[in-house]
Amino acid sequence: MSENPAKEKVTTENEGVLTAPELNFEQKLCQYLVDQARIKDEDLQRGLRLNKESFGVSLVPLLVRLGLASERDVAQSLHELLGYPLINDKDFPETSSVDVEFPIRYMRESQFVPISESDEALTVVMVYPYEDYLIKAIKMVAQKELKIHIGLPSDVENAIERYYGGGKSAMGQLVEGLSNEGGEIEDVEHLKDLASEAPVIRLVNMIMQRAVESRASDIHIEPFENRLKVRYRLDGVLHEVESPPARSTAAVISRIKIMSKLNIAERRLPQDGRIQLRVQGKELDLRVSTVPTSYGESVVMRILDRESIVFDFNQLGFRKHTLDPFLKVLEMPHGILLVTGPTGSGKTTTLYTALQRLNTEDRKIITVEDPVEYQLTGINQIQAKASIGLDFSSALRAIVRQDPDIIMIGEMRDLETAKIAIQSALTGHLVLSTIHTNSAAGGITRMIDMGVEDYLLTSTVNGLLAQRLVRKLDQTSMEKYQVMPEMIEELKLNKLSDAKEFHFYRPRPSEENPTGYKGRMSILECLTMTEELRRMVMKGATAGDLQKQAEAEGMLNMYQDGLMKCIAGETSFEEVIRVSHE
Repeated sequence: MSENPAKEKVTTENEGVLTAPELNFEQKLCQYLVDQARIKDEDLQRGLRLNKESFGVSLVPLLVRLGLASERDVAQSLHELLGYPLINDKDFPETSSVDVEFPIRYMRESQFVPISESDEALTVVMVYPYEDYLIKAIKMVAQKELKIHIGLPSDVENAIERYYGGGKSAMGQLVEGLSNEGGEIEDVEHLKDLASEAPVIRLVNMIMQRAVESRASDIHIEPFENRLKVRYRLDGVLHEVESPPARSTAAVISRIKIMSKLNIAERRLPQDGRIQLRVQGKELDLRVSTVPTSYGESVVMRILDRESIVFDFNQLGFRKHTLDPFLKVLEMPHGILLVTGPTGSGKTTTLYTALQRLNTEDRKIITVEDPVEYQLTGINQIQAKASIGLDFSSALRAIVRQDPDIIMIGEMRDLETAKIAIQSALTGHLVLSTIHTNSAAGGITRMIDMGVEDYLLTSTVNGLLAQRLVRKLDQTSMEKYQVMPEMIEELKLNKLSDAKEFHFYRPRPSEENPTGYKGRMSILECLTMTEELRRMVMKGATAGDLQKQAEAEGMLNMYQDGLMKCIAGETSFEEVIRVSHE
């Protein structure tokens, strides 16, 4: 194995042969990251400018430290360019059987760890295996050839601690540097000092970084009498993770409040804020909510990843039997389209996807939301703020004077908002909104319960879409099984498919994916208002009667849509049962 791979010709699958004389290897690595769309060119230029001012810090580690590049993307690029094996934390041996001794401080600073050795070679995991002087130094001490593997900085740090330190995790090491003061701290200046300590800053950053690596949608930080609990919501389900000690509660929560520009002296009232930051090369918005509890303040951070959200009907879970009627309603020139479902069922994402489809040069689109979750180019988005009198109804009254073609209302919360929406629909606008009900038909009766007259409702509402989120099966590890004949009969699967044999799929957990699920999708039902349904509404029909009539006219309900996705191997039967309440 060559001592300096940076001086070799490096072959890649896509780029052909890169020759060394023009650029040093670190510059080549940066260019490769840009070419593979793993970092943006403007982020690289920013890193280059800062690198000139940072003495003793190499460019790539600086990009990672600033959050402009992901540790994993850098490691993957090094693997592709150099051909060294890339290993994960689970691939490290439990104990190190290496006789060669290196100073712990030197290993931490240089980011390498030896993991095994034979008579001929020492196997070492390096974060940056292109540094010639480091490879020569390790070989000089070991007096052996090197077998080089590539690892993530956090994995290498954990391995060093496990083999040569006190066996503490990365969080455990940070906790050692925390002040020993805990409990209720009344002095605001002292709280600010605690929250500004380097270990606290790194601790909060680690909690956020691990959440992003885990694909979490929310971070829950909850103080109790003798502990501080941290949980991540993964694919809709909460999982507890390693937490800091209870004595760090005041410092951790104060740090988050400072980052989200909240009042750290106010601990008796709920507060809402926002954090914008770069983590693992991604631009993130964190929506922060705090509420007072018995032992401090509970903090929930909703992670909004602007880069990973895809406004695509197919990826959201729409299939032909749902998409065709939904698009038919969406393409009507005026009227109301309602999306219904409980909190956290993906209603806003569906509406954003619909707006992206409608967003053309000849249309003016205005939204009023609380909060604005994602910024949509070309769409005027208004953030409702009740504290200054800008609620949905007052914003809507202003919007209709702005000559819009399409209006999106974050939620139909009261009769006044519903009346303005109906008036807008009657005067030639297309209005999109959400409402909290369990079924599509339930949205009609909910509006009548609000006080909307039935004749106005039937004149304006064109369709309703109900949805829930189910976890998607990990396609690389799911397990197929045959559905029993009696279950086929009970579920009426023959009405959903012409297949002679029916198979469902179940998750198969693994070390890489302990749940067996990866991501989420919607199960949906789309009710289009027909003349018969309008007549039934005028006669005071119940939601159940409206649902039966819609199904008689060909609508597939959410449960049936979920069963079709079970047959297609997209989700499991257990998931459909969990969310559809059939």
